[in-house]
Amino acid sequence: MKKLVFILSTVVALTLSQFATAQNTIVDVAAGNDDFSTLVAAVKAADLVGALSSDGDFTVFAPTNAAFAKIDQKTLGNLLKPENKEALTNILTYHVIPSKLMASDVVAALKKNNGKVTVKALNGQELTVMSKDGKIWLKDQNGNYSEIVATDVKASNGVIHVIDTVVMPN
Repeated sequence: MKKLVFILSTVVALTLSQFATAQNTIVDVAAGNDDFSTLVAAVKAADLVGALSSDGDFTVFAPTNAAFAKIDQKTLGNLLKPENKEALTNILTYHVIPSKLMASDVVAALKKNNGKVTVKALNGQELTVMSKDGKIWLKDQNGNYSEIVATDVKASNGVIHVIDTVVMPN
């Protein structure tokens, strides 16, 4: 009997912890991961916390701190200033797709479309998702590539895919 109570307690605890985790928005999930501290600071500077915490389904291609470190630090510092909020917002919304795309959805679309598919970002510009050398890449409109290094980080209002380079809009 004690074993049965323990098993049931464990199942209930795991179910409740998964439910609690699923209630975290994209912003909550990013804020809870030290590797996204630069991204979170940028989202706050662009005043996008409310938008990315809202109901809906989003896919965020989230650059890590190492991805942001590839940007000249003076340029990055300037982007975070209030007077550059519009430019920062344009860059950040280029990393957001206004629908939920799990890794399996992306892989299926790539197979259907000969290894390349175009998605429209929240800022209205396009990103190309492509399969190359056994990896999945984003190609921005300037011809720069970013590897998707982790997928399917679930949030209550969408999913995060981790990228190794910040993609830049036109």
